[in-house]
Amino acid sequence: MKRIIKYLFLIIVISFISKSCDKTVSEEEIPACIENKIETIMNNNVTNPPTEVWKWVDNGATYFHITSDCCDQYNYLYNKNCKVLCSPDGGFTGKGDGNCPVFTSNIVKTLVWQDDRK
Repeated sequence: MKRIIKYLFLIIVISFISKSCDKTVSEEEIPACIENKIETIMNNNVTNPPTEVWKWVDNGATYFHITSDCCDQYNYLYNKNCKVLCSPDGGFTGKGDGNCPVFTSNIVKTLVWQDDRK
């Protein structure tokens, strides 16, 4: 009986964890200007590594992080109006341009789109 309870508990915990990790962003949450950037990316050659678009939420503010292709290039962070704010990472040092706002340690990062073309 104890074994059954342990297995049941384990199944419930695994189910809860898998649901909490399954974060998706609905299309309504993606600004049209970010959708346009994705469309532009799709009209260009596939990059290596493939481009990703991430939604960052920090203290109620929403940002979009778009990765660049290959080496030593900045990855740009946009506000919801597609204004470039900074480069939080990338570049020669890998630490971005140093112009980003100070973020809390609780940034919620959700993958919005990933170029899965080969």
